[in-house]
This record gives sequence, structure tokens and C-alpha cells, in this order.
Amino acid sequence: MGSVRQRMVEGALRLLARRGLQATSFAEVLELTDSPRGSVYHHFPGGKDEMVAAAIALADEHATALLEKNAGEPATKITADFLRMWRTVLTRSRNRAGCAVVAVTVATDSDELITQAGTIFRTWRDRMAVLLEQGGLTTTDAKSFAATLIAASEGAVVLCRAERSIEPFDLMADQMTTLATTLTTQNQP
Repeated sequence: MGSVRQRMVEGALRLLARRGLQATSFAEVLELTDSPRGSVYHHFPGGKDEMVAAAIALADEHATALLEKNAGEPATKITADFLRMWRTVLTRSRNRAGCAVVAVTVATDSDELITQAGTIFRTWRDRMAVLLEQGGLTTTDAKSFAATLIAASEGAVVLCRAERSIEPFDLMADQMTTLATTLTTQNQP
């Protein structure tokens, strides 16, 4: 997947994160990636849903790789790095980019894409919970905190985009950092 198809998937991912599902058309992807028109149905015979599925699968790969970089780290560092990643997305895009998986989740009528998005979110929660537990939280706290951290981050990203301000994210990040520290401290002998 190293050529035109890869460029198109990466372009679709960028468009989903910045403009949402409706604005991620083949025409927009072709323009963004400077790809030949004939490549659309050659690479995506299943249509737009196939391209979008590939794009959110790529988002999953990126997020999972970022999580894996924190394997073996304390829960507070896992939290800080996850929050830093989202803050970077927001600041680099001037609060215009968000999560491609959320964009698909809120806008699609496709059962297949909803199922895929649900699987991606579950995978992120489960993997983060394992890492948080390895990082010092109890199993129960790790599962709860993973879900809360992901949900709070995704929600804060939406608020930042709507308000065109990083403030909602920073407020949420302060609370999540405090909670990670508290949960870690409670579990130390």
C-alpha cells in the first residue's frame, strides 16, 4: 500500500479529521493528494465507505503505535503523552482538526463503519487500560480511567473546535492529570 492508494488513504484521513465525513469525497481526496481520477475505483471498488474504512484503520494504526510507545511507563506518563498528542493535533491545526474516527461515528449511516469505529474505540480503551494497569493502577481504575481519558479528550477536542480555543482542552487535561496522579498515589504501598 505504498503508492497512490496510500496517498489517498492518508488524504482521506486528513480530510476526515479536518472537515468531517460529508466533506471527504473522492473529488476532495483526489485534489488533496494529486491522484489520478481513474485510481478511485481501481483502489476502492467498494466506493467511499471502503476508502473511509481504510482511513480510520490508518487512524487506529497511528493511535495504537502512540500508545505502544508508552508500554512499561507509569500511568502519569501515559496520561501526559496521550494528552500531549491531542494538544499537538489541536495546536498545529489551530483547533481545526479532530478525531477521524469520531467524525465517521457521528455522521455515517453505515452499520459497517459504525461497527469498525466501535471496535477501534474498544481497542484503544482496552490497550490503554492494560498499559495503565502496568503503569501502577488497579485493574478497575485502569479500565475506568482509560474510558474517561479517551472520552474526555475526544469531547474536549470537539469543544476546542467549536469554540476555536485550546482552553477547554487545557481545563480537561489538568483534571485528567490530577486524577492520574491521585489514582497512582492511592495504589502505592
